[in-house]
Amino acid sequence: MREPRFWARDVDPKSREAAPLMRFLLTPLAALYAHITARRIRNTSPTRVTAKVICVGNLTAGGVGKSPVVAHLRTLIAARYTSRVATLSRGYKGKLKGPVRVDPAQHDSVDVGDEPLMMARSGESWIGADRAAAGLAMSDAGVEVILMDDGHQNPGLYKDLSLIVVDAMAGFGNGYVIPKGPLREQVDAGLSRADAIVLLGEGDAPRILFESGLPILRAKITAAEKPDAKPYVAFAGIGRPEKFFDTLTELGLDVRDAVPFPDHHAFDKSDFKYLKQLAAERSATLITTEKDFVRLTPEQRRDIEFLPIKLQFDEPERLDKLIADVIKPGAHG
Repeated sequence: MREPRFWARDVDPKSREAAPLMRFLLTPLAALYAHITARRIRNTSPTRVTAKVICVGNLTAGGVGKSPVVAHLRTLIAARYTSRVATLSRGYKGKLKGPVRVDPAQHDSVDVGDEPLMMARSGESWIGADRAAAGLAMSDAGVEVILMDDGHQNPGLYKDLSLIVVDAMAGFGNGYVIPKGPLREQVDAGLSRADAIVLLGEGDAPRILFESGLPILRAKITAAEKPDAKPYVAFAGIGRPEKFFDTLTELGLDVRDAVPFPDHHAFDKSDFKYLKQLAAERSATLITTEKDFVRLTPEQRRDIEFLPIKLQFDEPERLDKLIADVIKPGAHG
């Protein structure tokens, strides 16, 4: 399902595109959504576990780039503090509820969801619909640092550090709560529980971020390695497919066509019949994101490439200090 156009940040609020009547009709539902979220957070006593818990969350629906941040943190922590650092995801669209450690040899995206499976390709990854139960299971299994991929609005597990990821271009959309806008909760409420902000990409940060007084760490997503110089047809089923397409163009690649799909899209035979026919017509190779690639079957992956990505912080030493303040050197084996 795609976000309504009137959710976007760049829509003139007085224009027809902003759907003023629709926004007016959705106001009571947005107020109810915000109230229920705030009450759940206020009335829940978080469970503390022996592992340190670092949450990488966001305030809006849709993809903002949390997973690359989580992957970067896991690499950093594994290199400097402990090898028992693991990601924890809800396992969105997976049939298993957990807690369970993801094993790429046994699980696929139907079992555990695409992001946990992608994370399991390069390190320890867990899923658990009940975050508190998952945190306890991970601690009991010897995990020393838990990286929550999403979960800022989930109060079940006590967080030692909370980072909010913000897409600099998209910001907070039109500034309203679901379904009137993309916000999961009011911005000031969400920022009040955060320790720092990771601002991804180019663009002006929303003013409220500076007014919050929180540290703002700027970063960008880049290619871990540049694909071969040849024609491509790109496709992606992520929160904002155009960001992937733009990255390919910025790399100087010959992108002859680009096909967006909804986030977490389950590709079927008709999708691939269309994509492969399009690639043949364009004399091009199909390329997608790693998150999409792991959702594909071995047969579907044949002759398809994916773009590995990495994160670069403008001031990595500021991130290092945040992590060090939570995970004291020598505190883990």
